[in-house]
Amino acid sequence: MQRGYALPVSHQLPIVGQPQPERADAARNRQKIIQVAARMIELKGADQLSLDEVAREACVGVGTVYRRFGDRTGLVFALIDERERVFQEAFMNGPPPLGPGAGAAERVAAFLTALVDRVVDQQDLMLLLELGSPKVRFRGPYRLYHTHLTRLLAEVRPAVDPRFLADALLAPLNAHLISYQRDERGLTVEAIKAGARTLAQALTQPRA
Repeated sequence: MQRGYALPVSHQLPIVGQPQPERADAARNRQKIIQVAARMIELKGADQLSLDEVAREACVGVGTVYRRFGDRTGLVFALIDERERVFQEAFMNGPPPLGPGAGAAERVAAFLTALVDRVVDQQDLMLLLELGSPKVRFRGPYRLYHTHLTRLLAEVRPAVDPRFLADALLAPLNAHLISYQRDERGLTVEAIKAGARTLAQALTQPRA
């Protein structure tokens, strides 16, 4: 069974444009921008998020926002950061079956069901992230999820490229499909999670 592990810094969720450590004034500006962006999303929806408008509402220069976060996707990464770090800690070092201590197959199923909850928790922001280019969409959280699943799948399906299997398991758990399944097909979150468990079991159970 796997023990907890620490991934390289490059695999952890980046807050785009954030230097470490921050000056006090820079930290205050960052927090103000994030709070304003979160409030705007709550009032208007994530698809209406505009960096220019965020800058005006936060009373900071537009250049400050762009230097800080790079683009809208960078700001969204910052908005999901806190909850994302809690999720990452849970599957890397938390209690089983999501964390270390359970078998690899069981952990794969637990991860996929937990990921459904993670996507639903901040669905509007996840939808926004998926509108970026593939280079953006498949960095940050996705890269970490893929690394985690690849390690687990290498234990249970060593004869198949675990990197491909990791992509195959993550593909149906994107925010746009989950949103469609809930809104148009009437699927409950529990039904989607049950489907994810079935998919995980199909790929990880020993073959005769």
